[in-house]
Amino acid sequence: MSGGPELKKSLTQRQLSMIAMGGVIGAGLFVGSGAVLEAAGPGAFITYLLCGLLIILVMRMLAEMAVANPSTGSFADYARKALGNWAGFSVGWLYWYFWVIVVGFEAVAGGQVLQYWMPDVPTWVFALVLMTTMMGTNLISVSSFGAFEFWFAGIKVAAILVFLVLGGLFIFGLWPDKAMDFSNLTANGGFLPHGTLALTTAIVTVIFSMVGAEIATVAAAESADPERAVAKAANSVITRICVFFVGSMFVLAVILPWDYADRIDGEGVAASPYVAALQSMDIPGADHIMNAIVLTAVLSCLNSGLYTASRMIFVLAGRSEAPASLITVTDRGVPRNAILASSLVGFASVVFAAIWPETVFTFLLNSSGAVILFVYLLISISQIVLRYRTDDSELTVKMWLFPVLSILGAAAIVAILVQMFFYPDSRTQITLSLLSWAVVLVLFFVNRARIGRAARLGTAPQEPGGEAARILVVANETLTASELVDELTRLDSDLDATYRVVVPASPVDTGAATTHGALNIREATATAAQARLDRTLEILTDAGLEVTGGLGDYRPLRAIKDAIESFDPDRIVIATLPASASVWQRFEVVDQARELGVPVTHVEADSMLASRP
Repeated sequence: MSGGPELKKSLTQRQLSMIAMGGVIGAGLFVGSGAVLEAAGPGAFITYLLCGLLIILVMRMLAEMAVANPSTGSFADYARKALGNWAGFSVGWLYWYFWVIVVGFEAVAGGQVLQYWMPDVPTWVFALVLMTTMMGTNLISVSSFGAFEFWFAGIKVAAILVFLVLGGLFIFGLWPDKAMDFSNLTANGGFLPHGTLALTTAIVTVIFSMVGAEIATVAAAESADPERAVAKAANSVITRICVFFVGSMFVLAVILPWDYADRIDGEGVAASPYVAALQSMDIPGADHIMNAIVLTAVLSCLNSGLYTASRMIFVLAGRSEAPASLITVTDRGVPRNAILASSLVGFASVVFAAIWPETVFTFLLNSSGAVILFVYLLISISQIVLRYRTDDSELTVKMWLFPVLSILGAAAIVAILVQMFFYPDSRTQITLSLLSWAVVLVLFFVNRARIGRAARLGTAPQEPGGEAARILVVANETLTASELVDELTRLDSDLDATYRVVVPASPVDTGAATTHGALNIREATATAAQARLDRTLEILTDAGLEVTGGLGDYRPLRAIKDAIESFDPDRIVIATLPASASVWQRFEVVDQARELGVPVTHVEADSMLASRP
């Protein structure tokens, strides 16, 4: 376990740009848009425009916070800072739950797409193969994820652009044997055959097809220049929404009659409006072309969903809100256990879809259906709260017309949630999703009680920044319980801070260099350092503190710097032996640590001097 588990900043600006551009394009656009066109009529592109405006507002609010404070935890951290630990816990777990279910769903959808070409192979076989492939991609390195997503997103973007060009030529009469024709916009009952209110009936479907734009803010934390990446993603989302969604839906509405589905003989991807449009243009192999594009969209969503879920639960583990084992990273900076845990749910979903498709699998889909809207709502409220706490001069990217548009965005999300109760198809989703949130909140209180803080749950933050202090304990030496707790009590009288313990795994500091030979010194060092870590964590846990910890680099200053970077402490407490016996003090490690920009409290472990070999 790493003392300051750190994700590699391996994503390039090129990869982040394509992730931001293609992340919003999912299989829902290529297939689900048919249901929207049928429900709303030719004016369906207006529904996409309205939902697109909401996504743009949410992304702008998120960008304001993310540029000011890039974080792998992203909106979970912002919700925590603005509204308290319950909000951060809720956003983190709800977002993780949403994406692990999406991962399972997309794997099944991908299996169905492949079955279009190989009907004799069961869907679940293809689904498991896709799950295993994308899990392996994520486990290799973050750069492998970025490379795959770059090409997946590139194919989706290229497909939409080619469709828009071909569709434009067809519409304006620049196609062989085709005159300019916009009659489908008003034929078969008019522009809005089901009335104006029909525009709102498909809003939920459209919103879900646009989910993914926010992934760029999570991925940006693993790039060399996160501020630039987030700002660029936020600025480009306007173009992406207008071109890819509103533009392509307008082209579809012009080329196809809104009730085209009733005139098509076929199911699955063959019923996609994009397939129908390409067939109208007499493009051979349209079904196979679109099937391949849909498969790419499915793989992209599966890949990015697994990535996003693993990073969110990794952050939760770092906050003591998920099993500590999930914070482990490999030498390549990959949160292996977090990826495996997230994949496990995806694999389970595939099994449920094969064995109990109408019960368990449907329940999982419905129970996560409205979760993303809860997350968006908390993002909006968090931005409003944090903006009032922050001086405008400190912000590089700002929400437009604050607070008017921020409040309108939050109100629009609430309106969508309320509307879901009035439609039978979505009432089950909102009900079960609320139940999911209730379960998460119960888990929050259980977790607080587990770490001894039940008495302070729900209290207002005491720090000016809206969150409790963060104290890094560098346990070069293990203090007795009374020594350590007394010192921390002096610094934090209410013991309300969040603590992180790091133990440098140095053979000199642990004493292993003087007691073991060269062949087994590494193992002895790790054993001694782990014992010191376990003892320190036990002391702090018994005192009822919120604490996480791990082993650090064998170089003390490097271990401290890594911990500062990952934990962002307000104060560092360093425990050493007295000067007469301390290697750290002899080489002025404590003094050098004071130059790192974080206040340092130095404690001498007098009680350990007698037992030192």
